[in-house]
Amino acid sequence: MSETPESKDRTDAAASAVPAPAPTAVPTIASLRPLDRDLPTLAPKPTALTHGLLEASASIWAAAGLDVGYWECTPGRFTAVRDGYTEVCQLLAGRVTIEVDGEPPVTLVAGDTLVMPSGWRGVWDVHEHVRKLYVIVDD
Repeated sequence: MSETPESKDRTDAAASAVPAPAPTAVPTIASLRPLDRDLPTLAPKPTALTHGLLEASASIWAAAGLDVGYWECTPGRFTAVRDGYTEVCQLLAGRVTIEVDGEPPVTLVAGDTLVMPSGWRGVWDVHEHVRKLYVIVDD
């Protein structure tokens, strides 16, 4: 089959319209089922205020000051500090109450989103085993 001038023009136009994206080592889709994803074995939380509090986390995508992953925690209380980074998270399961000095406590459930800006300090009171999706952005 020979190439006609019309088909050659279409081919040339398509080739020059938009350059192909450069290949990347970072996957564009990292996880599709966050509640089914296995996390590492639960381990003691260093900032626990409740004896026996356990947590686990797994990063699923990280590049250039950005980290996305999952975290889960058993019931209990712990302190949290966000120095040098901002965290946005969405609860996927469970229920927690967040306490920040000078503010009324806020209770969050699965589906709720929380932003903790750099410098944030507070206490988490985990009422039910919780799992969250987190996005951390370095300052």
